[in-house]
Amino acid sequence: MASTSTGTSTGTGTSTGTGTGTGTGTGTSTHTAPYRLTAEDRSPGTRSPAVSRGAVVRTLLWTVLVISAVANMLASYAAAGIWLNLASGLVTLLCAGTLVTRKLRARR
Repeated sequence: MASTSTGTSTGTGTSTGTGTGTGTGTGTSTHTAPYRLTAEDRSPGTRSPAVSRGAVVRTLLWTVLVISAVANMLASYAAAGIWLNLASGLVTLLCAGTLVTRKLRARR
């Protein structure tokens, strides 16, 4: 046996059940989307990026670190000139050192 309810509501609140009806009201939603790429500021009408500048720098440092480490490995196996091997090794060392420094400073 199925039941049907019909009604009208005005105001804010929650409703549970099945049926048909009309409703009007105002309110604010407290639901946040965890996979949003942008976050809303406290001030209305403005938006700030959810991805911080530090996260972008960290991602770029990791990318350069991996690329330079692979280049260093390939330069070693291909018996390329010593300068290419030293340059890619230096870039790898600088990226790793910067990542460690940023991590240690973030702990404070």
